Amino acid sequence: MINVGVLGATGAVGQRFVQLLAEHPWFNLRTLTASDRSAGKLYRDVVNWRLDVPFPENLGDIRISPTTVESLKDVDLIFSALPADIAYDVELACANAGIGVCSNASSHRMGPDIPLVIPEVNPDHLGLIDVQRDSGRDGFIVTNPNCSTIVLMLSLAPLRKFIFSDVRVATMQAISGAGFQGVPAMGIFDNIIPYIGSEEEKMETESLKIMGTLDGKSVRMAPFRVSASCHRVPVIDGHTMAVWTDIREPVDEVKKAFRDYNPPISDLPTQPAKSVQYLDEQDRPQPRLDRMRGNGMTVSVGRVREGIRYVTMGHNTIRGAAGASVMNAELIYTRKYL
Repeated sequence: MINVGVLGATGAVGQRFVQLLAEHPWFNLRTLTASDRSAGKLYRDVVNWRLDVPFPENLGDIRISPTTVESLKDVDLIFSALPADIAYDVELACANAGIGVCSNASSHRMGPDIPLVIPEVNPDHLGLIDVQRDSGRDGFIVTNPNCSTIVLMLSLAPLRKFIFSDVRVATMQAISGAGFQGVPAMGIFDNIIPYIGSEEEKMETESLKIMGTLDGKSVRMAPFRVSASCHRVPVIDGHTMAVWTDIREPVDEVKKAFRDYNPPISDLPTQPAKSVQYLDEQDRPQPRLDRMRGNGMTVSVGRVREGIRYVTMGHNTIRGAAGASVMNAELIYTRKYL
């Protein structure tokens, strides 16, 4: 068993990490960190458990540690749910101290020697860990993309066999993506907010790195363009998006590509039976009906039409955040970086 910790364990994504790691077959969760006001207290006494699953009683008596390298001396790997402005320095310090970091924060995603990984899409990018170690770093940092980028990239993965140069996407993003305090109730009830700060830029840049080619010690960006328009809608969990591409193949061939998709990796504990699920119904996918497919790790696709246009949806705090980091850690473990 690999001893692991969670940074920012009381927040929305931190709680998802705790949920997914509570009974993990490979990882032993032993350290939880949070803000200074929570340090020294039991996890059960400080967390406001918001998930629709039972509180993991076996972890309730873990005493919260401050978010410092010294607090993590007994773990080999950490999962970071820290805000980006805090995460940059903390994650770098941990990696330099010999700890592996799987981060959900945006701070290091576009670093030239940092893997930005979706296991079913670009597992070979973990080779950048060797670049980090060659530079003298004892640990490493591996990141997962923005929640919307993950859903979009998984939906595009079955279509890589086709030629496309232009991808346009309009998102309808759940309020849980903004964290517990992110959207005031009176701002989102009976409303749509047509702007999410930096979200469009993340989708447009991260996508090209993920679909890019590992070329020696760096990633050569993918040769297509992404144009995104991101919107917050009054849905609790599940990011839905409408996608347009310039793929010219017939619709039936595109549908078949979705149906037949087999990712390049398998047998990771958090990996769903179907990473991409094609739904042959006019009114699907829908967040309430489809977000928990594959225990929240499956991305659903439907409404494939001439153009090529389609609708895709995935659970933003599981597949798009904590689950993505946990699955990255599983891939790292199988590739013997731990």
